[in-house]
Amino acid sequence: MAGTLSSMTTFRGLATIRYHADDLAAARAWYTEVLGLEPYFERGEYIEFRLGDHLQEFGISRTPSAPVGVVAYWHVDDVDAEMARLLTLGAKEFEPLRNYGDFRAGAVLDPFGNILGVMHNPHYLEVVSARG
Repeated sequence: MAGTLSSMTTFRGLATIRYHADDLAAARAWYTEVLGLEPYFERGEYIEFRLGDHLQEFGISRTPSAPVGVVAYWHVDDVDAEMARLLTLGAKEFEPLRNYGDFRAGAVLDPFGNILGVMHNPHYLEVVSARG
């Protein structure tokens, strides 16, 4: 039934949006100017900003000339089980599950060619807890 939360729902909320750039340093400089703030997290070929009223996460990965779109990562409590479930339902692995410090994430291509990311994100849980 549309609009009804089912006990099967594992997608709890949007955790991170990720863009891509060939030149991460240039993207960092440009988005720092656009957003008016420095990234709060930088590791290897990835940077991330927290912005907006709910401190939403916006990340940028260095991805040399790969034809990809935006990746929206949805918070799930058990990222390994959710990734396995998506693959069972016909999705194809796009990015294998990886650890990013406290975060664990991966992405699939859905049967229609869209990139769908899943993530266990402690920051998401902190924001939810703070809201009570």
